[in-house]
Amino acid sequence: MEVRPDPSEVGRARRWARSRLAGSGIAADEPLAETLILLVSELVTNAVVHTGCPAVLRILLSGRGPDAETEPETVRVEVADSCARPPRPRHAEGDETGGRGLELVDGLADRWGWQREGSGKRIWCEVDRSGAGNSLRNGFGFTYEAVRPV
Repeated sequence: MEVRPDPSEVGRARRWARSRLAGSGIAADEPLAETLILLVSELVTNAVVHTGCPAVLRILLSGRGPDAETEPETVRVEVADSCARPPRPRHAEGDETGGRGLELVDGLADRWGWQREGSGKRIWCEVDRSGAGNSLRNGFGFTYEAVRPV
């Protein structure tokens, strides 16, 4: 999905991701879907707020779980943009309204990282369906243990 450098695109990205996940057998009310939507929201928000460049959102489903017809084993979310500036994790203090995005990604995803790509970069994260117990225990999509203390 192509994303314009406009904060209103974040809602559109969430809607697109919900549709893509549902079409892949991940029900909207599953904790996995809730977590993936939050990850999409954070990565797309970072791209549109911090780069000022268009971006491309991708959701990749790899491997298959016990139900080989519908259940992806690993879900990867990627956001690529043309800004060469690397992502910079911050630690927000107190009432700050920003600066928590990559901390959330780190706490919710099983893995995350970034790589240079052409003149820009690709930021990605992965959630394992089988290992989802590591980070998907409550209705908010994360456990207190999974998020590093602030």
